[in-house]
Amino acid sequence: MNAEIIAIGTEILLGELVDTNSNYIARILRDSGINVYFFTTVGDNQQRITQVLRAGLERSDVIITTGGLGPTVDDMTRPAVASALGKPLVFRQDLYDQIADRFARFGARMSENNRQQAYIPEGALPIENTVGTAPCFIAESSAGTIISLPGVPREMKHLMQSHVVPYLQQRNGTGKIIKSLILKTAGIGESHLDEKIGELMANANPTIGLSAHTGQTDIRITASAETVELAMSMLEDMAAQVRNRIGDYIYGEGDYPLENAIVDVLQMHGQKLAICEAGTDGSLHQRLKSVPQGPGVLAQAEAYPDVGALRQAYPNSADTLDELTEAAAKRLVAEGQATVAIAIATQSSSTAIAVSDGKRIRQRTYGFGGEETQAHLWAATWGLSFAWRLLREIQIQE
Repeated sequence: MNAEIIAIGTEILLGELVDTNSNYIARILRDSGINVYFFTTVGDNQQRITQVLRAGLERSDVIITTGGLGPTVDDMTRPAVASALGKPLVFRQDLYDQIADRFARFGARMSENNRQQAYIPEGALPIENTVGTAPCFIAESSAGTIISLPGVPREMKHLMQSHVVPYLQQRNGTGKIIKSLILKTAGIGESHLDEKIGELMANANPTIGLSAHTGQTDIRITASAETVELAMSMLEDMAAQVRNRIGDYIYGEGDYPLENAIVDVLQMHGQKLAICEAGTDGSLHQRLKSVPQGPGVLAQAEAYPDVGALRQAYPNSADTLDELTEAAAKRLVAEGQATVAIAIATQSSSTAIAVSDGKRIRQRTYGFGGEETQAHLWAATWGLSFAWRLLREIQIQE
């Protein structure tokens, strides 16, 4: 079964509201063994909603819409669905009574325009919304099925779990289970990952995909099988193959942040970290402080507003950015209680990063053409990546 998700609301297109509903629905469908091939966002315009729905029916078995089920003039999902399916809207007294009862229990006054919420496409299966006032529905036809849910996240999530998932599971019969695993990498770019595991990425099931973020890349492995146990076994087998090729770059799984990995490694081995950053607005320090145990592993933290201030703190030590960060990283380890030091300096479109344990140095200088805020995030991530790799080398040699 293939599904499509359509988010309805002009406020989403204007950037006033972030569409979290589609992501939630996609995860639920994935775990139910249902493929999602398209996300669509459309504004509060009946003609355009109808066009999007008709296009979706040509390529998907099921369409799930969110939003546009309220009582106001810009709530147009009901008539658009009816138009797309070639059916009239019909008034349902039972739905109207449910709405009236809900308002009574809420102690609120029901307006005349709430009456339009009791109209659904002819033949549609009503879904009682026990946590809101807008009735929802499942409209089946020879062209496909449209399931319309409210845009309020709390209501949508409740209805997905209580009504939509059971309906889809029954309809999907012996549909397969889909499970995913994310491997988090550090210190390697997307193109280099592709070189190392490209052969595995050609596999049909499980599949492997790369997701590049600012300064790091995730590896998503997805398996489809008849049972959860078989899907998880397939994931573990493929993950083992990936680790065999690039295990030195994998620091964790799932939603495990890189800064947490650094703090955990330092804590585990009783080690300390020193950091020095210039021109980054203290982004590296902030990320480490966000980890509950982060302050406990920081032996020293220096922050300078710009490279000029960093040069004043380390006079006569360097001419170039890379020499400056190298000198700072070495001195932090030599003078303090830190096992490893990270030094980052950003100026204009250049960023230099150095990591040292007193014996070894890892240093690189990068050009960056993006926005300044992204440069800070990117530099902090790569600084943490270098430190994690160096700490790993230390552990292997111990």
